[in-house]
Amino acid sequence: MKLPFIFQKDKNPWEDGSHGAVAQGLTDLDLDDDVRGLSNLYSPDLEPDFQPAHQVRDIADVLVELGKLSADSCSYLREQQRQGAVIDVAQWLLEQELVNTDDLLMAKAHMYGYAFERIRPDDVDDAVIKLLEFDYIERCRLIPVRMDDLKVVVATSEPSNSFALEEIKRQLRQETKVLVCAGADIDTILESQRHQVNNLANNIDDIIDDMTEVEVVEDHDEECEDLEKMAGQSPVIKFVNYLISNAIRDGASDIHIEPKEKITRIRYRIDGVLFETKQAPIKMHPAIVSRIKIMANLDISERRLPQDGKVSVIVGGRAVDLRVSTLPTNHGEKTVIRVLDSQSIIRGLEELGMEPNVCETFAEQVQMPHGIFLVTGPTGSGKSTTLYSALRQMDGDHLNVSTVEDPVEYELDFCNQIQVVEKIGMTFSAALRSLLRQDPDVIMVGEIRDNETARIAVQAALTGHMVLSTLHTNDAASSITRLVNIGVDAYLVAASLNGALAQRLVRKICDHCKEPYAVPDNMRKYVERSKMQTDELFHGAGCDKCRGSGYQGRLGIYELMVIDDDMRDMINKDASVVNMRRAFLQSGQASLYDDGMFKVKRGLTTVEEVLRVTEVYGQTENEVFEENR
Repeated sequence: MKLPFIFQKDKNPWEDGSHGAVAQGLTDLDLDDDVRGLSNLYSPDLEPDFQPAHQVRDIADVLVELGKLSADSCSYLREQQRQGAVIDVAQWLLEQELVNTDDLLMAKAHMYGYAFERIRPDDVDDAVIKLLEFDYIERCRLIPVRMDDLKVVVATSEPSNSFALEEIKRQLRQETKVLVCAGADIDTILESQRHQVNNLANNIDDIIDDMTEVEVVEDHDEECEDLEKMAGQSPVIKFVNYLISNAIRDGASDIHIEPKEKITRIRYRIDGVLFETKQAPIKMHPAIVSRIKIMANLDISERRLPQDGKVSVIVGGRAVDLRVSTLPTNHGEKTVIRVLDSQSIIRGLEELGMEPNVCETFAEQVQMPHGIFLVTGPTGSGKSTTLYSALRQMDGDHLNVSTVEDPVEYELDFCNQIQVVEKIGMTFSAALRSLLRQDPDVIMVGEIRDNETARIAVQAALTGHMVLSTLHTNDAASSITRLVNIGVDAYLVAASLNGALAQRLVRKICDHCKEPYAVPDNMRKYVERSKMQTDELFHGAGCDKCRGSGYQGRLGIYELMVIDDDMRDMINKDASVVNMRRAFLQSGQASLYDDGMFKVKRGLTTVEEVLRVTEVYGQTENEVFEENR
């Protein structure tokens, strides 16, 4: 077949109005039936100087429908469009002063099926806007303003930004309803919220002046204070609530309020490291401490002795427990608030950072019918979280699971929890002795501290009970020596101990600023010794998400020692630290250092982090063992 579409040069294809073929001037067309059919599908009858007429409904049409733009003005716009004088319809209408900004936003809202409304700062519900962090709201310029039929009403000046609207819906985890408002309204609300945030930290004089004795009895009888609903109360309460709620949102584990000579320094412990967040004049310190004491039901008149208390609060719709501790210093009472968020312990064993083989073995050990299993490590290494996660794996409906703790950190509904109160004689050993008369199957002892507690725990294990407990030792092997040093006979340790798990928490590399990096020369030997490539490692460059630290979140590194028959024989012969450590290394099980370096290889943490928590004993012992082998 011949090519059917051959145009004559400089000829208008529509010039003669012929519609059977595509253009005039085609030479000797030899069209088959298919081509003739296609050529007859479309046959316009157009003028030579044709320009496409406006066919798509745009914002000008909506403005006409809403009565905001006259038909004559719309016709004039279309004429200007034909002449190519209009590129952006909305901008052109504003420049010609045919409509105003509100008219355009109303039309945009109508096009997307949203409502238009002017909003003021007073129209914003404080509890609703606090559903999201202020930094996020300021960045995306989408503001949760109120609740409407269980939907969060979100205000925006850019209704076409569907990606941002979907993201905020994901952040809120609730059904949303979009409201279009002026950009100036967004700016005003953001400025108002920014002013409120700054006032909490900066209006120190107002906070001091507004303190009254009413605060002493306020909320005294409530078991749970909802921090989100207290924003309208006195400034000192707002300030303390601000510190607590911000700490919880930032994932802080502790709040340190420290009096110095001229200032009060406030720091959050996040991922195991303290970050300074605020400073206040020292004259504000008594007001802060008094408010915290009131919340914890402590004696505000006693400033010479340490005090401890507990507070239950609600932040973001979830309950959080706070442990308050005050300690007199030379500049005033230092106060530390420990944040106990129950959501942080609702984790399976696989979520703790254990490698699959360690996780499987650990699960088997805690399911044993009797014996002792120990979790070791320094304060803040996650021992309680590991034990709670182990308890959650047990069948609480068919087993009598009981705990003895000081203090009871998290409320667990699947077991019986006993609080140690030493000043009335309710010690670990006393509670454990009484608990054995309660027919327990599984007993968790918060910590084995003395000979009596250790002896009763061993007796319980030997008489058919499963005992879980913690020890403050550097590694798993040292737990054996520690029990012997406490006063438990070596043969009883060998007969009752099933295993020990040592653990540390290392900071994870921030996912938002993670990047490859060249390992420093002083770290190169550790990398090469672990058979890793120095050009395949990662670190965090530092960003706003991680406060410039390069780390966000934590995970555990573990050292699991299972007591087998050979190990039991060795315990009976020589339970010294060096001998136990050597026996563990010879067993081929991964040490804390080995597990940490494996996570470095996977890009989860850095060499520096692993060495920070293990080098003092882990690497040194490994080197000694390698040299002496």
